[in-house]
Amino acid sequence: MRILVVEDDERLGREIAVVLRRADYAVDLMAEGVEAGFLAETEPYDAIVLDLGLPDRDGLDVLKELRAKKVSTPVLILTARDRFSDMVVGFRAGADDYMNKPFRVDELVIRLAALIRRSHGNPQGVLNCGPIALETTSGVVSLDGLPLSLTALEARVLRYLIQRQSSVVSRIELADHVYERDTDRGLNSLEVIISRLRRKIGDARIATVRGEGYRLESSSYT
Repeated sequence: MRILVVEDDERLGREIAVVLRRADYAVDLMAEGVEAGFLAETEPYDAIVLDLGLPDRDGLDVLKELRAKKVSTPVLILTARDRFSDMVVGFRAGADDYMNKPFRVDELVIRLAALIRRSHGNPQGVLNCGPIALETTSGVVSLDGLPLSLTALEARVLRYLIQRQSSVVSRIELADHVYERDTDRGLNSLEVIISRLRRKIGDARIATVRGEGYRLESSSYT
């Protein structure tokens, strides 16, 4: 899963990015609203963390423009504006969640997981695909009740496939959601990750659809 974090406080932005990466999210960190708005419009993020007090443009204006352009990516607002009226304005502008500063970063991770889960049409806290289970709050993936030992990239790939289970996910779509902006998105590296995942969860669990991509199968296998 890939998150756009828009925060002009350098220290806080780095702290958020570190915690999200530890939770196996890909993170793009921006400090200015204009560039962030362009990225949010052109890149397929799974969620956006948006500060309102940006140096070049108010975060609310960025959000309003995104919604006017039919960008439906879930947006969680971060702000020092703590009046109830400010929260109302944020939700009316199209925010999906709202957190006042200061806040606990671990709570931010939990809220983002819930936003992403709901955006994929998964209201439950645990997603199951046959013997594979994703605990969406913690991000832990288990097989037959036992936690899987996964690298960060393996976790991102498998979590995205679980969210999109039974659907064919193209290599380009998968790369867009598991790699950060400045990372080399070689499709060959995805093949390596898929190969490693198959060894861990079973070869037949991830099907290759020729010319299209991958599909995580929920049916039983031997």
